[in-house]
Amino acid sequence: MKLSDFDFDLPEDRIATRPAVPRSAARLLVATSDAITDAQVRDLPDWLRPGDRLVLNDTRVVPARLSGLRHRRSAQGDTAARIEVTLLEPRADGTWSALIKPLKKLKPGETVRFSDDLGAELVGVSDGQGRLRFNLSGEDFDAALAAAGAMPLPPYIAAKRPADAQDKTDYQTVFARAPGAVAAPTASLHFDEALLAALAERGVETTYVTLHVGAGTFLPVKVDDVSRHRMHAEWGQVSPKAAAEIAATKAAGGRIVPVGTTALRLIETAARGGEISPWEGETDIFIYPGFRFRVADALMTNFHLPKSTLMMLVSALMGRDRILDIYGHAIARNYRFFSYGDASLLIPDRR
Repeated sequence: MKLSDFDFDLPEDRIATRPAVPRSAARLLVATSDAITDAQVRDLPDWLRPGDRLVLNDTRVVPARLSGLRHRRSAQGDTAARIEVTLLEPRADGTWSALIKPLKKLKPGETVRFSDDLGAELVGVSDGQGRLRFNLSGEDFDAALAAAGAMPLPPYIAAKRPADAQDKTDYQTVFARAPGAVAAPTASLHFDEALLAALAERGVETTYVTLHVGAGTFLPVKVDDVSRHRMHAEWGQVSPKAAAEIAATKAAGGRIVPVGTTALRLIETAARGGEISPWEGETDIFIYPGFRFRVADALMTNFHLPKSTLMMLVSALMGRDRILDIYGHAIARNYRFFSYGDASLLIPDRR
């Protein structure tokens, strides 16, 4: 398989820079192996059956873009430099990996102040990335970061407009719980309390898992032979409760429908042994055509970038030719693409 096999032409005006309001008013393309239906996200309960189970990623996006000052004293006097930071991922030792610009103006041991409350020391540099240790932790850190930081909008939105206060609400799911992501599980952005209530009334169950989406989700594929691509690792957890709920639904004949590629990748990681089981750690699972799905029976997801690993994932689920037909329909019908765009519900033939 070549990278060009997953390419398609996308008009620039199809890239959404703001979400639908209300969230569930976004459009929903429902695709099976032989039919395509245009609907809205609020119609999702009509396309699911009592006993089906949605799997939702409850990660919380941190406002990972920071701007601060580095002060330095020398014999020539005090100097200051503006430092821009994008947090990438938390590390086990309590530090954060980060992109720092300009990195050459910050030395290990020096501190950047982002606000009166929040500062960080550069403790190391590796592969062009810095490692920062903040002066706060826990809830104090979360509060200071929320006040000083901006949401890390995807590059294709950030190129069109800067993040603003509205994005702190828009780029966060209504059920976000566990802070640690620097990108949103965007299919879940379509859910509001009214939709969750309608799904429950329909008899559709929900299970929450956690995958902290990293900035690596936006990295381009740089090899022509896609099988040689290596995914960026991300931390995730499937709790014993979540694994038991998913296993019970499978045993009862219900369908497992992950919401978003992050939830799908996580539960398939947790089922590498053949059946879903509790799991915690870093996953770099790469799903492309030929992959054997052990848990997911369908997928709700947004529309993805050409030549991306996510295009490969949905092609693995539905078949490459079928996905290109689905995307052709979406473009022709003016669906909105990417993180703030519309959604699709992909239902392959029952395995």
